[in-house]
Amino acid sequence: MVIFEKRVPDLTELALTRFLARARRSAGLKGRVDVLVTSNGEMKALNRRFRGKNMATDVLSFPVSIGDGLRKTFAGEIAISADIARRNARALGHGAAEEVKILVLHGILHLGGYDHETDRGRMARREAQLRAQFRLPMGLIERESKEGEMGAPLHRRADNHRVTRGTRRGRRKI
Repeated sequence: MVIFEKRVPDLTELALTRFLARARRSAGLKGRVDVLVTSNGEMKALNRRFRGKNMATDVLSFPVSIGDGLRKTFAGEIAISADIARRNARALGHGAAEEVKILVLHGILHLGGYDHETDRGRMARREAQLRAQFRLPMGLIERESKEGEMGAPLHRRADNHRVTRGTRRGRRKI
């Protein structure tokens, strides 16, 4: 399921849902993934709540606990800042829709158990393969060394937490 709390130019819910399904399959991730595209303010609140960091970030991944019986049918959730995606896309010379897809792909790999901070390049190699497959520009891991140049905050993974968001149709998970 994809929820847009904040719109991204040239990206529809249907297009992101289709990309999410293809990326999940290509990454070998089993189970449903929910994606929330939201504002910097909401990302700051999520980052503060789940990571103790009082700042907005581009993407947060919320994997389902390994011991959770849901793991087979539900892989987890990804939250993305539309504001940071737009800013980074402008800085890097590509569209905001592409940037959101890069963030989704990165989040999917985290949900699949990858951790670029500890895996000695394994996630970076897999992300590069998938970005090439989907014809996406430079990914997050490659950018980390350029963070100071861009002024963009690093993404973070929020382990084993589920987020619920209120929508017009009632409470939804993400």
